[in-house]
Amino acid sequence: MISSLTDERRNAAGGYSQRALTTTQIVHQRLRDEIISMQRLPGEPISEKEIALEIGVSRTPIREALLRLSEERLVDIVPKSGTSVAKIPIADVLESQVARAALEQVTTIAAVKRAKGSDIASMQALLVVQQEQKEAVNYEKFYKSDEDLHHAIALAGGYPGIWTIIDRIKIQVDRYRLLTLQHPLRMERVLEEHRNIVEAIAEHDEHRAAEAMRLHLDGLSAEDLRVIRDHNPSYFVGDLDQVLDRWGRDISSPN
Repeated sequence: MISSLTDERRNAAGGYSQRALTTTQIVHQRLRDEIISMQRLPGEPISEKEIALEIGVSRTPIREALLRLSEERLVDIVPKSGTSVAKIPIADVLESQVARAALEQVTTIAAVKRAKGSDIASMQALLVVQQEQKEAVNYEKFYKSDEDLHHAIALAGGYPGIWTIIDRIKIQVDRYRLLTLQHPLRMERVLEEHRNIVEAIAEHDEHRAAEAMRLHLDGLSAEDLRVIRDHNPSYFVGDLDQVLDRWGRDISSPN
């Protein structure tokens, strides 16, 4: 799954700056992307030896990258048993979604106030890209254009730092989101919600934009999670009902 080290040095940017990347950073970013995009499925074993042979490096930077992924709760490292892709923790998905929704309300309202014509044009272009990916039934690229749109809203609002925070806290949400896209009419629903958000921003309608973003993010509700979990029980860990009883049944709807 991991391309050559030369290719990675040329192409890797991910969550790191444009400075020269270390081998550990390259391996970490690539594995992180593969786990979040569900190219590596929850529970799947990860072999340090196979990765080392594939990219032609020692196992030390690979081990360091896996330790970082363990801290992010993306891999499980069990001494003498091996390393595997971590299952998706239900509690983390719901809690992260609450934090994300609150922060994206801020970036959306800011975009209404500050977005320039070029910002709106960029968002509208991303809607066209997303329409194309929907028609092509390309889940991964549809997800990528979804990310690009939310990022564009944060940039238009003047809050690139808030987007960085959002990107960090929604790791587990992103793994879940990719599973939702495979359900009937999900991409159509997401695209329509995005159109409503962008239209409200373009019309400088603060209330409508905030409400459109709230409704959009509420689409990843606890009951939606229940359906996805029931279809993919081996991918998740944790008791959904226990989480809801502890936090309240409206955990996924902060407003």
